[in-house]
Amino acid sequence: MAEALKELFNENFYKKFARQFSLVYSPFDSKGFLKDVTANLDELSLNQRLRNSSIVLKAYLPSDFKKSIGIMYNVIENSPRGYSSLIFPDYVGLYGHHDFATSMEALKFFTQFGSSEFAIREFLKRDFEKTIHVMEKWAVDKNHHVRRLASEGSRPRLPWSFKLEKVISDPKITSSILESLNADTELYVRKSVANHLNDISKDNPEYMLNFISKWDLSNADTQWIVKHANRTLIKKGHIGALNVFDFEKNVKVKVSDIVLNKKKIKLGEQLVFEFDVRSEKASDQKLVIDYAIHYAKKGGGTSAKVFKLKEMVLKPKELVKIQKKQLFKDFTTRKHYKGMHSVEILINGKSYSKINFELLV
Repeated sequence: MAEALKELFNENFYKKFARQFSLVYSPFDSKGFLKDVTANLDELSLNQRLRNSSIVLKAYLPSDFKKSIGIMYNVIENSPRGYSSLIFPDYVGLYGHHDFATSMEALKFFTQFGSSEFAIREFLKRDFEKTIHVMEKWAVDKNHHVRRLASEGSRPRLPWSFKLEKVISDPKITSSILESLNADTELYVRKSVANHLNDISKDNPEYMLNFISKWDLSNADTQWIVKHANRTLIKKGHIGALNVFDFEKNVKVKVSDIVLNKKKIKLGEQLVFEFDVRSEKASDQKLVIDYAIHYAKKGGGTSAKVFKLKEMVLKPKELVKIQKKQLFKDFTTRKHYKGMHSVEILINGKSYSKINFELLV
């Protein structure tokens, strides 16, 4: 999968990329650019190819930053959308710090074709107050890509980027951004707000819960955000998070031993497990049932990853049978290692049953 992703930036991509620049900017040396940008390409990872694209591109554009950005404005509109378009904001993140106003307008424009979430953090790193003030304005922009950038770019723990220690130590810094977006009608934006709040909950759970306690949960969009923002705390059985959606705090159930379809599986196969949950309470219980896979690590030991399974109301004395399939396949974000793994059943954050199996890679 990682190999496939880095091929977003392959020789064929760069040929089309160079052609778009030559159509907009006649002095652009397509042959020279193609030769330089593809040198040692096989040795570079996905993100290394992205960064290399920006570095090589600078040598073939005008030295004047405004002129080079003006060319990019015209090129990006005829370029593929998605991850490969991150070259444009990455260029700004590398070379635009001397011209803050031009860079902010460029990132606002470029984010509509992919995302400027990583590039904006380079400006937060250098002038946090000035940049966050711009992002507060973006949070009320009419374009949902720009609104999403306000939230995503200021996340305390954005994946594939550095932590924003200022926000981790003082989460109030981004409160106005989140307040502006707490009932956004665009799912793309709501996911970012929920992830931003979930980031906050990892370091400041009580602050996060108090912050969202004032929000109107009768609004379906706000309720969606709050529910997904609490996912990490609910998986841990945090009482405050369970209270938000009235999940049972004093769970009384019996979970039968987990049954596996096989005790040894190969990479590429599915593990099928099933178990029973029986109520031992005389009243209804609102449950969130999760499961954790404890993956073997390369250097020994295991690392747990919690997955959502089911939410339900369990009636008094009711018994439910639950089955789940889990595919074991290498992804960009996870490489599997042979050895003992385990499946663990979690109900409202509490462990109820665990069973081992062996992965053969």
